[in-house]
Amino acid sequence: MDDRSSKLILVPILAVLFVMIGYQYICPAGSNSCHFKTEEKFRGVSLLSTPYQDSDDFYRDQDLEDDSPPKLSSKFNFTERDLDRHVEFNIKGDDVIVFLHIQKTGGTTFGRHLVRNIRLEQPCDCKPGQKKCTCHRPGKEESWLFSRFSTGWSCGLHADWTELTNCVPVIMDKKEARRNKRNFYYITMLRDPVSRYLSEWKHVQRGATWKTALHMCDGRSPTQDELPTCYSGDDWSGVTLTEFMNCQSNLANNRQVRMLADLSLVGCYNLSSMNESQRNHILLSSAMSNLKNMAFYGLTEFQRKTQYLFERTFSLRFISAFTQINSTRAANVDLSETVRKRIEDLNYLDMQLYEYAKDLFLQRFQFTRQREHQEVRLKRREEKRWLREQRDQVRPWPPKHRGGGNRGGRVGGGFEKETESDFPATTEDYTSQVARW
Repeated sequence: MDDRSSKLILVPILAVLFVMIGYQYICPAGSNSCHFKTEEKFRGVSLLSTPYQDSDDFYRDQDLEDDSPPKLSSKFNFTERDLDRHVEFNIKGDDVIVFLHIQKTGGTTFGRHLVRNIRLEQPCDCKPGQKKCTCHRPGKEESWLFSRFSTGWSCGLHADWTELTNCVPVIMDKKEARRNKRNFYYITMLRDPVSRYLSEWKHVQRGATWKTALHMCDGRSPTQDELPTCYSGDDWSGVTLTEFMNCQSNLANNRQVRMLADLSLVGCYNLSSMNESQRNHILLSSAMSNLKNMAFYGLTEFQRKTQYLFERTFSLRFISAFTQINSTRAANVDLSETVRKRIEDLNYLDMQLYEYAKDLFLQRFQFTRQREHQEVRLKRREEKRWLREQRDQVRPWPPKHRGGGNRGGRVGGGFEKETESDFPATTEDYTSQVARW
């Protein structure tokens, strides 16, 4: 082979290498500096404008898959609309996240994540010794978060869905001069009912009362006859589990359903407004509907998945990873089957709600993971197409004599091979004052 033929073969090779090196320099892996038409839609799936890569997450694929089946069949007929919960959250605009904090569901930990652990342009200002943080929008004296650790118990201690939906708009209008229409995105945490019930019993046993809770519904708090107290004196310290279960007006029973349902539909706390069976059916249906339509909810038993879905729902990322803690006080309670069965009976509405919530949660996780994997594959394919086009633009015409073009084609062909392989994606303190609204 003469020098002229060698140079003709070497030119396209060097040109391809030059394009690849330049591409890697300009568009390093995991960067968002190259979009490759990411706003286009391919086969009905929109590409993420800021796709999540392995390097962005604190968990590997196995971390997310190891506590649930890879392909989970649903007991409920959820639609794609039920599963797709992505929110175009505008922290600089008029959007507000409202955290409905149900007792003993890990809400204190999650609430701290919201004010201390989200990567923001203007992080929440949390000063040592202060119970509340200032969570303002960038450049504005307005809060984007309504929660215990940002706005305090402004709608009452552990306000429920009925209280929050009526109170939050009023409170925010009072606190902020602007009267623009806000978009409220409700979020919450749920927990296995037996574990949650035992945790509340332990908390009450140590002296917690939540007696300053307002329980506002239809403009008023319940009367003593409507909601009798379970104990005399200042608190219920030292209560046994049997005593805790024997109080018929104990709000620990089916607390999660009550906290998520629209109580106005059943006459609030007036138990004489309808029969028990009808009341329970309405409460459970309302709680399921409200939960499904919330922007987001997490499960205490699935911390990594909770973090994953929150980040994908709001396009917000946490600074550090969530930790799964299973050695709780509730987990250390030795229960007989008889006692466990009685707790389940006392919380049979919560048991049904949790079964529904867990199914929907895992279906949303599965849906989001599958869509993300597909989007990553499509983006990589588009990147390869772009690279191939750039290479073709700099490749000289092959020589027309002695088959030199064939040799050059064979050398360059290795870069054109495309694969369809899957690319892995990568003790509560309630001593503060409670406002009455």
